[in-house]
Amino acid sequence: MKLINKALLSLALTGSLLVSSCDSLLQVDPRQSIDADGALTTPDAMNAALNSVYSKLRSARIYGRDLFAVSDALADVGQTTSNSGRLIGENNNQPGAHFGTWQTAYFAINEANLILDGISKVEGASAAQIARWEGEAKFLRGLYYFDLVKVYSYMPTAVFEPGVIGQGGIPVVTEGVITSGVALSRQTPRSTINEVYAQIYKDLEDAKRLLGTGTGRGVQYGSGPAASALLSRVALYRGDWAKVVAESTAALSSGVGTVLSGSAYVNGWRAPVNPESMFEVRFALAEESIGVNESLQSTYTALLNLTNKNAQGGWGDFIPNATVRGLFGLAPLQLGTPATDNNNWDVTRNADVRAQLFTTGNTVRGAGRQIENTKFMSKSGFAYADNVPVIRKSEMHLNRAEANYQLKNESAALTELNAFKALRGLPAVTLAGNALLEEILLERMKEFIGEGQRFFDLKRYGRGIVKTVPAVNLAFDDFKILPPIPQREVDGNPNIKQNRGY
Repeated sequence: MKLINKALLSLALTGSLLVSSCDSLLQVDPRQSIDADGALTTPDAMNAALNSVYSKLRSARIYGRDLFAVSDALADVGQTTSNSGRLIGENNNQPGAHFGTWQTAYFAINEANLILDGISKVEGASAAQIARWEGEAKFLRGLYYFDLVKVYSYMPTAVFEPGVIGQGGIPVVTEGVITSGVALSRQTPRSTINEVYAQIYKDLEDAKRLLGTGTGRGVQYGSGPAASALLSRVALYRGDWAKVVAESTAALSSGVGTVLSGSAYVNGWRAPVNPESMFEVRFALAEESIGVNESLQSTYTALLNLTNKNAQGGWGDFIPNATVRGLFGLAPLQLGTPATDNNNWDVTRNADVRAQLFTTGNTVRGAGRQIENTKFMSKSGFAYADNVPVIRKSEMHLNRAEANYQLKNESAALTELNAFKALRGLPAVTLAGNALLEEILLERMKEFIGEGQRFFDLKRYGRGIVKTVPAVNLAFDDFKILPPIPQREVDGNPNIKQNRGY
């Protein structure tokens, strides 16, 4: 493997740049690293570099855990068990207990920028290879920027006005750096919220054009249809309703992903790759396992697998609250004796097929037997490393229903909502006006339990967060809706203003 002499930079923005844990001779792992010494001149090097940008998505700070679990803990869909002490601060919405995605995301963005800067220097590359590298790099950069702006900024649809001027969005940089001197000189300010969304749009539109309408290399890689699906979500957050309809329709008509219903939907969560996935973060090697302390499996359940509920697995730190249990008719159910045998316990359920994804855990942890979410149960073949569906095709139906409602096309919205309800085993409804919108948002809440969307749905509508256990009543204008920007970034760059309240 090739040796490099320069440290990998984690940020390309501020004076407080961090380097990787090794700052001397670093071996290039083709799954993990980019040669910052200008080695992106061959197809193999470019492929390795792209793999590195994909690999950052597996971080516990990104889709390995936090963008799902921390998001749900901040929202109103669950409660902590205190089994390990994790997520308690987030569940209580305490100051500073929030997302910490900044460093990892900007590290990956700098890598994507280096790739885009270096494409013209690759020797012997075909036009198809160049288009794929550029398309996938822009897809990834758009995804990372979207995840940053939705976390650290308000939404275009709901902005808290006082203090926003001079804060707004996040810094946007589209050129990579390989030396700290260049990074130190930039002092990049925060762009406006709309400027950030415009950059995301540009990246994803470019990705669509470059990657085409085919299925691509698999759902673990960016594709044109995946870019449409992501654009549908980005446009939803931006309140660009016509764009939501167009991109949702394009994604649904593509050959990437399959909308599932009934038992097939439940079984999809048991498959190594969820058939609904349009883009999925893939764990392929045992050494990529996040481990028992921070993985999604360990966070949501104390079970190791579903075949033997007596086998000790994770911590079961975050479980559905009374609201969610009520939505799915969940209550502990003893199936046999003795009561101490965890295999003799399950739950009651209503007709909603999504209720099948909940069961009782075991009694090996401090909180005892709890009702737990089993969406993530080590399907990759080794513990604590589930492949994570970032975008599922079913979402497109809910996005389109909400957008049609906002476009005053309630008939289309209701038809779409009822078609989706049928997929989940629920009867049709007859609703109009605000009641229709609330039903769409309720279906989103139920559909994405454990997938981190509820917090952002509340945020984009400017709604507060109300919980009974723990007792929380957090208004939208409370500064704790946003996380703090890492203080080292604020200290190192006078052009970055901290989010209010920190």
